[in-house]
Amino acid sequence: MAFNLKTIFSNKDENDGIEEYVSDDRGESEVTDKMIILEPRAFSEAKQIADYLKKRNGVIVNLKRVTPDQGKRIVDFLNGTLYALGGIIQKLGSGIFLCTPKNIGVEGEISHETEVKNKKEENELDF
Repeated sequence: MAFNLKTIFSNKDENDGIEEYVSDDRGESEVTDKMIILEPRAFSEAKQIADYLKKRNGVIVNLKRVTPDQGKRIVDFLNGTLYALGGIIQKLGSGIFLCTPKNIGVEGEISHETEVKNKKEENELDF
């Protein structure tokens, strides 16, 4: 729904040829760019992650529920997908990755120094 501000707030005498419109579509528009959080349980779910990325959605992938070999395969697959889409992949933590297509900007980086210390203490697998 749009309305003409000029007719509401101006005198009828003035006519400078400028019209200003304000759109009131709070409930009518659908959000297309989303952030999706996924925990794949098998390599076969990597295609679903790629489909979200192709639709220009950001995805956080938690690989804690897959084996280290499957996790490496998923990360390799997502790297190829993001390369084709012009996106990036960033490691957020042990087994947690942020995948973003080129329409989503990411600022800042996470330092992995503390993660190396924690890895030695907890003996976690890293991929």
